[in-house]
Amino acid sequence: MVKDFLKEHKMAVRIVAVCIGGLLGFAYYKFIGCRTGSCPITSNPYISIIWGALLGFVISG
Repeated sequence: MVKDFLKEHKMAVRIVAVCIGGLLGFAYYKFIGCRTGSCPITSNPYISIIWGALLGFVISG
């Protein structure tokens, strides 16, 4: 039943995964982040969100 749902709603699952990945990317920036500002990914919230969303997209595939 779950496999049928995932097959029928593949695009919705990917959209949800991208949103969750973006939220987790922002949470990583906010709570772990880079204090010195020298880290290329975690020093900027927008880049962290993009990387999180990209990871969510890749994992959802």
